[in-house]
Amino acid sequence: MTSSAMSSPAAASVLDLAPVVPVVVIDDAGDAVPLARALVAGGLPAIEVTLRTPAALDAIRAISAEVPDAVVGAGTVISPGGVRDAVDAGARFLVSPGWTRDLLDAMKASGLPFLPGVATASEVVALLEQGVTEMKFFPAEAAGGTAYLKSLAAPLPRARFCPTGGISLASAPDYLALPNVGCVGGTWMLPPDAMTARDWPRVETLAREAAALRVR
Repeated sequence: MTSSAMSSPAAASVLDLAPVVPVVVIDDAGDAVPLARALVAGGLPAIEVTLRTPAALDAIRAISAEVPDAVVGAGTVISPGGVRDAVDAGARFLVSPGWTRDLLDAMKASGLPFLPGVATASEVVALLEQGVTEMKFFPAEAAGGTAYLKSLAAPLPRARFCPTGGISLASAPDYLALPNVGCVGGTWMLPPDAMTARDWPRVETLAREAAALRVR
């Protein structure tokens, strides 16, 4: 799915953009555009920029303005204020590591697609009660991995997930094979040495390898 597929963001699904969503931490906003162009060229249009650094919002603004084929989202959204900041910066989807009622209400009110984070069956049920069926499963490996998600599929068939946390190129296919997984989040296409060296061709190559994964 290309960025034009999210021209009406509220109607679109983050889970269907690509098999892998890169989870990006940007320390220098000047890196945002070339990094996003490398990821898009490699076939990964959905890019989650985490709100963990002072440069994050400027990075989202730059990608939104200068990389039209990217679908840039804000990750690590943990407050209603963070939701407002992300929307103002041009984010097109929102991701949180967990959720509260206030945060959930703010994400709903934003009009953007969003993935609230869950790690337990009770959290999933609570979101289903609120009409939310698409979620981030985090931290995926630490919270039980594929075995846990597989065990949720039968009793909670309406829930769909983007597992994130500790996933690699080797383990991603096992997650993508599950019926309740739409995509995975990961950082393996953004190795620290390539990021430090600003080796965007290498990032593009690793992104292309990740984009070749498909939900079975």
